[in-house]
Amino acid sequence: MSASDRAEHGAEELKGKAKGGLGDALGNEQMEAEGKSEESSAQVKQAGDKLKDAAGDVKDAFKRD
Repeated sequence: MSASDRAEHGAEELKGKAKGGLGDALGNEQMEAEGKSEESSAQVKQAGDKLKDAAGDVKDAFKRD
């Protein structure tokens, strides 16, 4: 997994968290919900990144033998 993908997904999570917090502070339920949705989506992408990295590690372990 490339570092740029990781950075992008991390930034998406922070953006969603900020948007959700702003929506909460303003009493804007729609903005809060959108922020939480964006944050969750980014977290799923990050989990996928970790899974791809783990699969690559397993693949590399078999190449060494």
